[in-house]
Amino acid sequence: MAATDVDWSMGSAAARLADWRTAVELGRTVAGPGISVTAVERARMRADLADLVPECERLIADFTGLEVEGFRSRAWVMSRGEWIEANLRSMQRLLEPLAARILAGSKDRAQFRRKALGAQIGGLLGYVSRRVLGQYDVFLPRDDEGLLYFLGPNMAEAERRFALPPHDFRFWVAIHEVCHRVQFGATPWLSAHLATTVERYLATVSLDSGALLRQVSRAVDEVRSGRTDARGIGAFYLLMNEEQRELFHRTQGLMSLLEGHASYVMNRVADGRVADLDRMRNALRQRRRAGRVERSFQKAVGFDSKIRQYDAGERFVATLVERVGMERFNSVWREEANLPTGDEIADPERWIARVAP
Repeated sequence: MAATDVDWSMGSAAARLADWRTAVELGRTVAGPGISVTAVERARMRADLADLVPECERLIADFTGLEVEGFRSRAWVMSRGEWIEANLRSMQRLLEPLAARILAGSKDRAQFRRKALGAQIGGLLGYVSRRVLGQYDVFLPRDDEGLLYFLGPNMAEAERRFALPPHDFRFWVAIHEVCHRVQFGATPWLSAHLATTVERYLATVSLDSGALLRQVSRAVDEVRSGRTDARGIGAFYLLMNEEQRELFHRTQGLMSLLEGHASYVMNRVADGRVADLDRMRNALRQRRRAGRVERSFQKAVGFDSKIRQYDAGERFVATLVERVGMERFNSVWREEANLPTGDEIADPERWIARVAP
């Protein structure tokens, strides 16, 4: 099992860039413990998912034709605090190159700046930990490859709130998360491709305040001139330079494929094996609904984009499987050049014409 302690040491650049102890403490505060789950309920959930995850991997392999290489999938039923710490460890690893650049070019390492950054990261993860049911962490070390996270309090809360049959609901959620594991486990180059894309993006982040001001000026000019419609994009996109935008669009296409494929497989594999799928889908839609203030926050942190990725990606996958069959669709996993662009996600016929005519 993976260690949950976040690296408090000052030995790495990422550890010196942000106060990770503050991130954990604030994250846990924002997250809260969730509903009370008894020791017996926790044990039953762990036993359920320990059995369901390998079964899901077999069913997904049979349905998709994708076979996992490397470690087999296995479940970790965790608290919100454990989920926060696990994600902070991944974040430290991803931020290390950028953190080294920032610290090398800055004499200002004031403690309050480290605490401020730690508080921002912790607050964000604390909020997200209240919403997530499960996760496959692509950037785990090789020894932990195949580990799937399931947030016990959130699973139990959904089961109780919507009166869902626990075993069927856990089965349904497990299919989605195991499918992500199968995607990466059957496509060894995919995790390296994603990591390289993240590294390329971080390498484009300018540490020059003058360059940032020029990007702000360009963004304002784009909106005023009408060359860019700011609605639904957000300031983050507007502040990107051309290289960053190209990487952003490429990553959006990939994420839509991954989420849409997992949703498609989740629903098809569950059909006939999970009772009352429509009620479960409705329960998740209700669970995603938020008040006005929370909707604004969700938009700011990208939750609304993630939901759109599920929908657009699932339409893309369903259209392709219907049009060309599963075997030809699976060419999407063969090489980087076959991954869909954002435009192809919106218009699957363009992908068919390019890759599987």
